[in-house]
Amino acid sequence: MAVVGYVPGAWDMFHIGHLNILKRAREHCDTLVVGVVTDDALTAMKGNPPIVPFEERMAIVAAIGIVDEVVADDSSDKLRVWQRVHFDILFKGDDWRGTAKGQRLEESLATVGASVHYFPYTLTTSSTELRRVITSW
Repeated sequence: MAVVGYVPGAWDMFHIGHLNILKRAREHCDTLVVGVVTDDALTAMKGNPPIVPFEERMAIVAAIGIVDEVVADDSSDKLRVWQRVHFDILFKGDDWRGTAKGQRLEESLATVGASVHYFPYTLTTSSTELRRVITSW
């Protein structure tokens, strides 16, 4: 049976950490679906709009050659996207492991038989740090 993997993210200012999680996810599933969080949802979740507009972030993720499908993700509730994609595994950075939000995500997805798989977070580069540098110029 083919395994469908899902990686949600902002993918704003695409960097090596983004590439790392996608490459690792690709190794653990037969079909890799990537969710790009919409501008409105990102602004609501993080309090700031993305630097790179939604359509451009979608195009960048679709163009890297290791992704089978790119979908819009408009909610922090991953059951909503599961209803459209029916993924088996959701991949996240291990900065979520052991946190309240990670636990809620695991419990929520378990209700539909999906699991969460964590990968090491890339400490050297983050979108938050890139944003800080850009906005301080």
